[in-house]
Amino acid sequence: MHSHQTVSDVVAAQIRRHRERLGMNRNDLAAECARLGRPDITYAVIVSIETGRADGGGKQRRRPVTVDDLLVLGLALATPPLLLMLPLGSEGQVPTVPAADPRDPYTVWQWMTGESMPTLDGPIDGRYVADSREFTGTGQTWASAWGTAAYPVSLYPELARRREAARKTRLRAALDPSAQIEYVDRLDELAQVVNDMVRACLTVPDLPTELAEDLKRLELLDAPTQPNRRDHE
Repeated sequence: MHSHQTVSDVVAAQIRRHRERLGMNRNDLAAECARLGRPDITYAVIVSIETGRADGGGKQRRRPVTVDDLLVLGLALATPPLLLMLPLGSEGQVPTVPAADPRDPYTVWQWMTGESMPTLDGPIDGRYVADSREFTGTGQTWASAWGTAAYPVSLYPELARRREAARKTRLRAALDPSAQIEYVDRLDELAQVVNDMVRACLTVPDLPTELAEDLKRLELLDAPTQPNRRDHE
């Protein structure tokens, strides 16, 4: 059954919850938003977000929270902004889109971060499924288009993990020559991700100078001009 609750309703409740968690009143929150460059998020605006204001017909209407607002309010409340929309652990269900059922927050969290594919259709035989439509302009399925767009989500954390593994192994190899082979293996694993990113036309984050130079010296990169080098203090 579709919910009448909106994402803005959830955000409003979480703003109040985290404000009270921090012992902040609305003036305090407005001052913190101003410090972050949003003096327009005033006491009155926060009241309107949290409780709404009566419109001409006497109904309470909340001020919508924009993406820009969400970022500032999350940081002002020392809370990951996405948690204001998807309160993990404190709510059993959250709204998705008006045409679909509410779902548990972690499922929607994985959609929002690209970790899993949205399954808005259904339930069909007790299961929710991904959209099976095709885009008429390309013939690409919705699921395939989502997978392409979400591809960077898997690459960037993996790059960070392999970069750190290579950095640590290099330090160890400087003290123990027997670790040199392991260091080359870690560099090869790092190069695989860098090459995948280059092939996908993604921006490769800067690597420590010594790693970038070793990758090029060992000719592990498909595109020798990538990645950029940067000195890490």
